[in-house]
Amino acid sequence: MAFFKRTRRPARTRTKNPKEQNSTAQQKAPAQTSSNNRLLSSSIEINLEIFRNIFKDCSDVVIREFIFAQKEEIKLALIYTEGMVDKNQVGEQIMKALALEVPMTSGSSDITKANALHFIKMKGLCTQQVKESSDLDEILNAVLYGDTVLLVDSHAAALINSSKGWHTRAIEDSKTEMVVRGPRESFVETLRINTSMIRRKIVSPDLKIESILLGKVTKTHIAVLYIKGIVNEKLVQEVKKRLSRIKIDGILESGYIEELIRDEPFSIFPTIAHTDRPDRVAASLLEGRVAIIVDGTPVVLTMPFYFIESIQTPDDYYENYFFASAVRFLRLASLVIALTLPSFYVAIVSFHQEMLPTPLLLSIAAQREAVPFPVFVEALFMEIAFEIIRESGIRLPRPVGQAVSIVAALIIGQAAVEAGLVAGATIIVVALTAMASFTTYYSGSITLRLLRFPLMFLAATLGLFGLISGVILIVIHMASIRSFGVPYLDPIAPIVTEDLKDSLVRAPWWAMHKRPHLIAQNDTVREAAGMEPKPPRTKN
Repeated sequence: MAFFKRTRRPARTRTKNPKEQNSTAQQKAPAQTSSNNRLLSSSIEINLEIFRNIFKDCSDVVIREFIFAQKEEIKLALIYTEGMVDKNQVGEQIMKALALEVPMTSGSSDITKANALHFIKMKGLCTQQVKESSDLDEILNAVLYGDTVLLVDSHAAALINSSKGWHTRAIEDSKTEMVVRGPRESFVETLRINTSMIRRKIVSPDLKIESILLGKVTKTHIAVLYIKGIVNEKLVQEVKKRLSRIKIDGILESGYIEELIRDEPFSIFPTIAHTDRPDRVAASLLEGRVAIIVDGTPVVLTMPFYFIESIQTPDDYYENYFFASAVRFLRLASLVIALTLPSFYVAIVSFHQEMLPTPLLLSIAAQREAVPFPVFVEALFMEIAFEIIRESGIRLPRPVGQAVSIVAALIIGQAAVEAGLVAGATIIVVALTAMASFTTYYSGSITLRLLRFPLMFLAATLGLFGLISGVILIVIHMASIRSFGVPYLDPIAPIVTEDLKDSLVRAPWWAMHKRPHLIAQNDTVREAAGMEPKPPRTKN
């Protein structure tokens, strides 16, 4: 039995002579102290040994030793990651300055090993940011994140120089949220570029950007953004609390964090918004929301999230409010069509033919006369076929993806009708449903795509009663969801009269005096009263 397995007793070791113990301890003490306490040693040789052991088999990490020549030679060592630093900055502002320029200009100065670190920090380096640290973990993170670390002999501290210079993608148009009128820029994969884009739009010291490090292995930099004085402090504390609970080996995209901090983890509806547009994030912050930017991804999270935001786009706030309100109703109708049209078609054709006008009923019956499958199987087959075409179009290279998806849809649809496998009306229903699902943002369309299939099954078994029951269950579930304490269907359920001005319709800017009631509870006033433009009065 494994529980009663006997273990061997440890072998006795010979007790060392006290002198041998003392000498061994003295030899190992510096390295053990540096490793256990995660602090640097005052000996540069010991520090270099530690770094060489840590970065063993890391060919991209460069350790460059050189001499800072003064009255006494002072040994220096520069550590950085190749490909992540600006080589010109490292070569000109650090290496050349310390090896040639500083010794020539300050040759008469009394610089010794004792004050070398302070002198180099205050007068020797020309970099933008210099930080002194003795924490080994902080120094390692700096090296791996694109900074250079300078070790000085006889000092148990290092100088961390900001010298990041990796290649980044240029700022381009948004690929997921296109607008006709508005800014032509989207986020990139570099954290500081993304925060600067927000800072450029909100020029206020009240915009706070707090940094967090997540991921045991990746050590991904996370930025939490909010506007102090507008945001509810409880919301900020709740976001930080949920982030602090994350214990994971790596964060590679904001989707990791979205799943780990969201409300209702088993709900199909998204409770956290995400976007790649800086103007949308800035607008969310001005309403009292919190944003999370993850280094390495152009997608930014904002919370809390209303369901009504699914039919809102940045274009709504840049165009005329009459047009924006009309388009919102169009998007809402498209959302209903994308969710229920195939199920409604299946229920009507299968159970409620008497609801159709006689000419339309005869036309559908003539089309289905040669079709050997029930209407549910027919619609299900076409929906699955279109999902396959859509996924293949996304995964294919861009030059051929769109062409292949369009040609495949035309050929499959036409061939299926000519072969008598599906009716022409089914092709129209599926195509209209697919087009309607594109009017909402991508995550919203994913939810509609998944809910469409159980609703089709209910319609095929129970008719309109099954379809209506399924829709009622969906609405009840949505009414029970909260996003960081805010009802998901706000401001419709519960009804908040003031917030209805920016829900199904978009009121003019001069009429939206206050921010969302349940989000911004501190500073609720957005603009001054009496902003309605009026024509000048002229005398007769």
